[in-house]
Amino acid sequence: MKTPVKGSIEAIVLIILMLVIIPGVNAQNMVKVGVAGLNHDHIYNILNDYSKGRVNIVGIAEPNKHLWEKYGKQFHIPDSLFFTDLKAMVTKRKPAIVLGYNAVGNHVDVVEVCAPLGIPVMVEKPLAATLIQAKRIEALAAKYHIHVLTNYETTWYPSFQGVYDIVNKDSIGAIRKMVAHDGHQGPREIGCSEEFLAWLTDPVLNGAGALNDFGCYGANLMTWLMHGQRPIAVSAVAKHYKPNVYPKVEDDATITVEYPAATGLIEGSWAWPFSIKDLEVFGEKGYLHASDMKTLNMRLRENKKSVIDLKPLTEPNNDPVNYFNAFLQKKISGDNDRTSLKYNMIVMEILDAAKRSIKEGKRIVL
Repeated sequence: MKTPVKGSIEAIVLIILMLVIIPGVNAQNMVKVGVAGLNHDHIYNILNDYSKGRVNIVGIAEPNKHLWEKYGKQFHIPDSLFFTDLKAMVTKRKPAIVLGYNAVGNHVDVVEVCAPLGIPVMVEKPLAATLIQAKRIEALAAKYHIHVLTNYETTWYPSFQGVYDIVNKDSIGAIRKMVAHDGHQGPREIGCSEEFLAWLTDPVLNGAGALNDFGCYGANLMTWLMHGQRPIAVSAVAKHYKPNVYPKVEDDATITVEYPAATGLIEGSWAWPFSIKDLEVFGEKGYLHASDMKTLNMRLRENKKSVIDLKPLTEPNNDPVNYFNAFLQKKISGDNDRTSLKYNMIVMEILDAAKRSIKEGKRIVL
């Protein structure tokens, strides 16, 4: 018969084996993920997932060694994972997918390296800094038969999925108007890192200011709600409220997107008193307002309001890690949703037309 002490020791050993050995085996079986760049502050999301054992990062390409030290120390990343060159990293580590956390204007460089090697890429929004870059990405993806996905924070909002589902049940009738507000006090005001600010406030590396940074959200959501329908025209106005803070780029933009039977209004700003990401949809018979990621209100008559009871998003459509894992396992196609290259090429057309509208002072017909 085992003594109580001996039994306790064996139980402790078993627990240690479960906590240490088994997760180690699982980590080896997880898909190999490469990271391109550390100068985007959204990098914290994937590195938090790495620290929790949710993602197996096999290599990080970043030329700035100060960022190696910063993130290596904070997230306990071994030195062996860092490379200065992306091609060297993917050649040696052979990741199944590369995640881009670099300047938007350098997304095309990531695809130039990964596409010939058959490696799919997921970048942080927007797809590119310019439509020309986006078309190059599209051409590379087609030539080498890879997917290029774009990650938006709002893709994982239960309230926005609720809007989509209700619209597609025809509960509010045909869409007549969509309004998206996306913005905050400004990237410097909210404490973004200097490495992030260096490219985010640069007209070449970001492609614009608030127009690209926040205008892309509304363009993406409207393209999704309209099932990939291209708009017929775009008009835009830009404001520069903080020239001393953001001397090179606009800090506020308003974009009107025209469809044959609907209108979209996209408002993006670095000059608001607080942070907001919301979405309004006006239909023939009703109105929906996702005021934040968890709250959705519906109104069908003048005085009839209701709060929609939202269900949590289910895997794999509840976060980017589950999504790209399901994509790599061929459980989802990634062809016709908010992350897809198809939809994000339309987003880039909208943003490009908005910039031309501002420059030329006229409505741009697509």
